[in-house]
Amino acid sequence: MDSILQEAEQYVIDLLNDKLDKNFVYHNIAHTQRVVEKVLELIEGEELAENEKQVLVLAAWFHDVGYTINPENHEDESIKISGNFLRDKKVSEDVIDEVAALITSTKMGMQPKNNLEKILKDADCSHVGSKNYADFTELLRKEWETLKNEKFKDEEWDESNLEFLTKHRFYSGKASKLWEKQKSKNIAQLLKRKQKQLQEAAKFKQKKEELAYKKNKVELPERGIETMFRVAMRNHITLSDIADTKANILLSVNAIIISMTLSTLIPKLDNPSNHYLIIPTIIFVIFTVISIVLSVLATRPNVTEGKFTKEDVANKKVNLLFFGNFHQMKLSDFEWAMDEMMQDRDYLYGSLTKDLYFLGLVLNRKYKLLRITYTVFMIGILVSVIAFAVAFKMQAN
Repeated sequence: MDSILQEAEQYVIDLLNDKLDKNFVYHNIAHTQRVVEKVLELIEGEELAENEKQVLVLAAWFHDVGYTINPENHEDESIKISGNFLRDKKVSEDVIDEVAALITSTKMGMQPKNNLEKILKDADCSHVGSKNYADFTELLRKEWETLKNEKFKDEEWDESNLEFLTKHRFYSGKASKLWEKQKSKNIAQLLKRKQKQLQEAAKFKQKKEELAYKKNKVELPERGIETMFRVAMRNHITLSDIADTKANILLSVNAIIISMTLSTLIPKLDNPSNHYLIIPTIIFVIFTVISIVLSVLATRPNVTEGKFTKEDVANKKVNLLFFGNFHQMKLSDFEWAMDEMMQDRDYLYGSLTKDLYFLGLVLNRKYKLLRITYTVFMIGILVSVIAFAVAFKMQAN
């Protein structure tokens, strides 16, 4: 039988070396050798028959070889492989059946039925009572992540290990004596890690809340934001005043020109000798009138309906900062709407933004009309001068 054990050892080592996927970083040769070692440790000094010890060692060698074929059902595959090997070696069916029963007992959730099954099951889970428990579980974690193609968070992994350890029990007295104390230390270590994780999670949550508070604080009305709006509004109003001033200058100049034309030039056209001045005068007057009209359009106010509804305020559709939107409303309605707006930061800053935008549109219209007015005025002056010059020249000839 000793020769069978040696041959089984060599067979299993060769099989795992040749056929086992390299991703099995936990359920590999090292694990199998460790289980065999722990079986020998547990049966040392125990009152077991020699054949029982040999059957245990055989089962320990073969209990995980099924991983080379089907990891999901490796115990059944291990039974088939061990049976084929032992039959080739002319081992009795009784021994083969005993090995098969022992391998079956290593399944998760199986309760051992006899002392031999207790020993093998304890040896298979001996890592729970090892000082290197954390290293073993990391190997198992890496194996599962690779084979199952999923990642386990530290908290989830520690929680599953803690659950396994608290539910686990050693079945043989010697295993309890050897490893129960270290198993308790491993549980304590996991609990300590869990406590640390909870503390870190609490700190992270606190930092997150602080960041959220700071963010909200930043989002509150600040002097810098208000200053920006105030400066922008003042600049726009100044530009609007400049545009109105320019339009008024043009309006005044053209009004003076019209007055002078009506008082001095037009009366002279009644004289037949001055008929050559009619066309230049008409050109001059037309350009002057056009300049006056454009100047008036540039300064002409555009007032809206001046009413809004509560639905408009609720939907943030009305800009309460522009008088044209509320000049027809009652004071109580306007005060209510302003109170609603001042309680809503987004509405408030949205209204300021809209006010700034529409001021820009008004300025664009004013300056566009002013540019056209100045252009018309300039062309009118040039054309009128040329027209008068031509008229005088033709009259001289």
